[in-house]
Amino acid sequence: MSDSLVIIPTYNEKENVAQIIEAVLGLPHDFHVLIVDDNSPDGTGDIVHEIQEKKGDKVHLLSRAGKEGLGKAYIAGFKWAIQRDYAYIYEMDADFSHDPNSLLDLYRACKEGGADMSVGSRYIKGGGVVNWDWYRLALSYGGSIYVRMITGMNVKDPTAGFVCYSKEVLETIDLDNIKFVGYAFQIEMKYNAYKLGFKLSEVPITFKDREEGVSKMSTSIVGEAIKGVIAMRMSKIQPAQNKGASIKKFA
Repeated sequence: MSDSLVIIPTYNEKENVAQIIEAVLGLPHDFHVLIVDDNSPDGTGDIVHEIQEKKGDKVHLLSRAGKEGLGKAYIAGFKWAIQRDYAYIYEMDADFSHDPNSLLDLYRACKEGGADMSVGSRYIKGGGVVNWDWYRLALSYGGSIYVRMITGMNVKDPTAGFVCYSKEVLETIDLDNIKFVGYAFQIEMKYNAYKLGFKLSEVPITFKDREEGVSKMSTSIVGEAIKGVIAMRMSKIQPAQNKGASIKKFA
């Protein structure tokens, strides 16, 4: 049984899904893959079914009735992973904007480095962004500063979507009370972990904008993040009920 499950949400990712699965399975660690597909009309789910026949229990598919947002897709995947007792659970995009090789760095940061949650960061030394125009880069980087100022959370890339969680973190966060579905979801998950006392660590990655398929970015997603941060700061973070997980101090 693998200790690591990589969750990859998909919606119309037929150009990328087979290649990203193959890249993850080809790494020198026994990663399993869970595709959470929101009923893609382009046949993404059918491609995953074909791969499952060849790869057996290394590849899994969670099919949902429709498109409900990134956050809900991940939460469905988190619950699936917890039920199957994976120790390390990852968020990753399907479009190769996240280099699969960096999964190894995220794993080591938790398994060997003592982090409860490791974040693939564009905005620490050694990290970076490729193929973004100046406006998008300024919006993202400026947003990260805004989030840190409002929340007090010392994570330089709070909107990052390339993350490794220990199972303990996901068991302790009240997943049913996560409110946001877009970029604000990424901030909310990190803020919950931070407020609950878990140790967060950042590892440098280079983010490369997608080459195949269509970006899911929208102004409504950005707007949700900007408005949502203040709501997060005002909220009271509570652990999920009856989990009994121990809490570590943030360092």
